[in-house]
Amino acid sequence: MDTTLIDQLVYYFDLFGTAVFAFSGVLVAGRLRMDAIGVIVLAAVTAVGGGTIRDLLIGARPIFWIQDTTYLWVILGTAAFGMWLARVPRRLPWYVLPVADAFGLALFVVIGAKKALLFGTSGMVAVVMGVITGVAGGLIRDVLAREIPMVLQKEIYATACIFGGVLYTVSLSLELAHIPAMLISMLGVLAVRITAIFRHLSLPSFALRD
Repeated sequence: MDTTLIDQLVYYFDLFGTAVFAFSGVLVAGRLRMDAIGVIVLAAVTAVGGGTIRDLLIGARPIFWIQDTTYLWVILGTAAFGMWLARVPRRLPWYVLPVADAFGLALFVVIGAKKALLFGTSGMVAVVMGVITGVAGGLIRDVLAREIPMVLQKEIYATACIFGGVLYTVSLSLELAHIPAMLISMLGVLAVRITAIFRHLSLPSFALRD
């Protein structure tokens, strides 16, 4: 398949992931009864917060959403759609958003790790950047909502990101082409995350004895 076509598909899937992450921010804002500005803020930080931190850490200039404002339009459109959807009585099945989120997460991890490697980081740092790209936006969202971030609780979320990032960097170190490495990484994230969603798996919690 043509490399240009692959890059375009990754870009459109990235926008899809941005919309899914933004929508999760809209849901949190709606649960807390925020106004329209609050909805947009939570949608934005969830969607692009991780990528922004990644770009700042690796020295990527300009920040990706400043360079391509399509991301901002996707966030605004998702926020508007989410506020409209909240008024519709019909509800989506419980698993639709978590599964869509898992696809967005898988792609964000690969994009974050790939961009870090392009800026000359080591494989370990690339894994960290992939994790940050995937989870930091949700972490900021939860902090603004005054909730304990999901990624810091028992949820198998960051673990899936770490696994996917390691698969990606190891695949490249074994001289696999970018596309196979990307697919292996994404499938790894999806396998871990979707299994955790439907089987209700979680990590053991840490608690001090009284």
